[in-house]
Amino acid sequence: MTNLLDPTSEQKSSKRLPLKRLNNLQKKTVGLLDISKPKGDFFLDRIANRLHEKGIGVRRFSKPTFTRVAPIELKNEIAASCDAVIEALAD
Repeated sequence: MTNLLDPTSEQKSSKRLPLKRLNNLQKKTVGLLDISKPKGDFFLDRIANRLHEKGIGVRRFSKPTFTRVAPIELKNEIAASCDAVIEALAD
C-alpha cells in the first residue's frame, strides 16, 4: 500500500489507495486544472494543444486562487466529467 500525502492542513493523513492508472487516453477526457498561479495557463495551453492533436478530449478548469484548496464543487465537477487530470503549477 502506498501512503499519499495531502499538502493541505490535514492533522492526520488518511490511508488512501492510488486510483488505477489508465492504459491510454483514447476516448477519454483530460481535465486541465489551472491553480491560478502566474504562467500556469501557458503550460496548460501547450498541453491542451498536444492532447487535441492526438484527438483526446480536454476540459479546462481553474481555481479561484492558488492560496486555497479547490472548492468541493469544482472537485466534484472535475471528478464527474474527466477521466484524468493535469494540474498546472507555475511562476
